Amino acid sequence: MRILPQTRRGKITLSALLLLLGALVASPVYFVWMPGSSFSGALQPLAAEELEAQGRMRRHVEVLATEITKRDTRNQASLEQAAEYIRRTWTQQGFEVRDQEYLADGLTVRNLEIEIVGASQPEEIVLVGAHYDSAHAWPGADDNASGVAGLLELSRSFSLSGEAPAKTLRFVAFTNEEPPHFQRETMGSLVYARRSVERGENIVGMLSLETIAYYSSEPGSQQYPWPLNYFYGERGNFIAFVGDTTARAFVHRTISLFRKQASFPSDGIAAPTSIPGIGWSDHWSFSKCGYPAVMVTDTAPFRNPNYHRPSDTADTLDYEGLTRVVLGLEDVVRALVGSE
Repeated sequence: MRILPQTRRGKITLSALLLLLGALVASPVYFVWMPGSSFSGALQPLAAEELEAQGRMRRHVEVLATEITKRDTRNQASLEQAAEYIRRTWTQQGFEVRDQEYLADGLTVRNLEIEIVGASQPEEIVLVGAHYDSAHAWPGADDNASGVAGLLELSRSFSLSGEAPAKTLRFVAFTNEEPPHFQRETMGSLVYARRSVERGENIVGMLSLETIAYYSSEPGSQQYPWPLNYFYGERGNFIAFVGDTTARAFVHRTISLFRKQASFPSDGIAAPTSIPGIGWSDHWSFSKCGYPAVMVTDTAPFRNPNYHRPSDTADTLDYEGLTRVVLGLEDVVRALVGSE
């Protein structure tokens, strides 16, 4: 996930503020209303198999953020090591891993993908992605080893189920989401999305897993660009579904599916990308290329004090929260791809 320049971090530009205020005055429900009801109440203890999933995801985070770290083009050996870890994990799950290599500032980098071809609607593709690089040679446990851990656990679930999805299901690990590549030609997800356009691929929905493992029920733990704080709570105990205005229907569909099954609080927004945070991940690339795309996130800098800092380490994350979110997303993905 990108970071704003120091002078603008956490602030909203004048043009974005005027746009937001105008829209909110005209129809405050349009951006922030979400279908269904967020989960509330006591959480039941995780079952044995869910605890095993939690352990696997924690191990993925520890490998990426503790053993490897420094996952960027300035530390290409570590970036490649992270890619090889993802490749090895997917191979062990029984998948054939495909690389999309390209040049970024003179270096060879790669996106990795696996696929389960749809049985009856193979031309329709549901894509789940997460970036595996980190910012500023820092550990990047939440941003975004947590997203990769969720990606790997979701793919494992589908590899073990033996179910044949109706639509094609694709999992992709993107490189180069972080600065200096963010929203540049060398951004991995943008390279990938543009190739999909060239190939005429029909991606009917894209989920970007972006910083999904930091939660707090403490009052004041959640921040927002003003005036969004008037529409959302002050506790950072929920997962957010975020998209731009073109993805409003897809945001509504995914959060509605999540709320039907998941035992975890959720909220969402579909708003212009001029508002800080709306376009801060790989979903931006797919939306730019005309595909419906949603970021699933713990809201990163609006909640996590370790965001883009050396302190974003594996021991700061909420692995129970991560597990509950990924379990809920599994149901979302299954509904999106359908079954035969």
